[in-house]
Amino acid sequence: MPYRDIAVVGAGAWGSALAAVAASGGHAVTLWAREADVVASVASSHENTRFLPGITLPDLVEATGDLAQAARADAILLAVPAQNLRATLKILGPQIKAGTPVVLCAKGIENGSGLLLTEILAEEAPSAELAILSGPSFARDVARGMPTAIAVAARKEIAVRLQMTLGQAPGFRPYVTEDLTGVALGGAAKNVYAIACGMVEGAGFGESARAGLLARSFAELLRLGGAIGAKPETLMGLSGLGDLVLTATSMSSRNFAFGAHIGEGKPLRAMLAPSQPLAEGAATAPALVARGARHGVELPVAEAVADVLAGKLDVTRAADRLLSRPFRAE
Repeated sequence: MPYRDIAVVGAGAWGSALAAVAASGGHAVTLWAREADVVASVASSHENTRFLPGITLPDLVEATGDLAQAARADAILLAVPAQNLRATLKILGPQIKAGTPVVLCAKGIENGSGLLLTEILAEEAPSAELAILSGPSFARDVARGMPTAIAVAARKEIAVRLQMTLGQAPGFRPYVTEDLTGVALGGAAKNVYAIACGMVEGAGFGESARAGLLARSFAELLRLGGAIGAKPETLMGLSGLGDLVLTATSMSSRNFAFGAHIGEGKPLRAMLAPSQPLAEGAATAPALVARGARHGVELPVAEAVADVLAGKLDVTRAADRLLSRPFRAE
């Protein structure tokens, strides 16, 4: 049976799109927003004019600023930014009923700890049912009902119920897996590699360079995935290769566009300012490198991205460093 009462915590573009998906299946949806103007906008016009303008949300979506109200739902979709996840769970976690599925919908690795989002959830809400949703999906496409396929990872019974809950929306097709680690890693790492591919685009290195870099980035992802227990078939599916191809080839991707602007020579400080669109890969890059080092896995592309963002290299020198590495077999 699908879950009947859904909460979405985080009313950015992605959270709002997921609220529309859940409500399209006939479910009551509570959309929690930190911003009072978002709550007011959804309540008055069924539109998130700040983060998802031009999209009418279904009548079954009710906005609230009360996190306790969201915590009472049968299933919770957690769509706050990756680096804010732990702080949100510190407040939300104690209010969640034991056994409630909490579905992670952000993509990243925590700075400092190097933990995947699933590992943070296990620490902060140990009584919840762990789940994660990821795949090649732009919020506006999903909100408009355009065909989209994603992966949902959880314990088998929970994953199937979430599939039945979200898959009732036209055009939205969830595939189930129990590989939480693979889905979490694939969604996080692809943002870093999308920045790298954007840098190639912005610097004018050509399409051949971008394709080669994308392939070598995927090889890094597979190596790290093998070291931490992710299944290769997961990383070769929607939440790994599928998401990487989408995010690393389109200016509609915040991470690719961010990298392209860096490659064009725009100042790092300006691109990393809080007023700029959030590119999760910028915060994830050093955390991904640290996680690789913990497991003895070399990640030269991710290291180059992290060093460029830290101001240690420019894009041309980063490319030279990658191209001067010792020759090896593929």
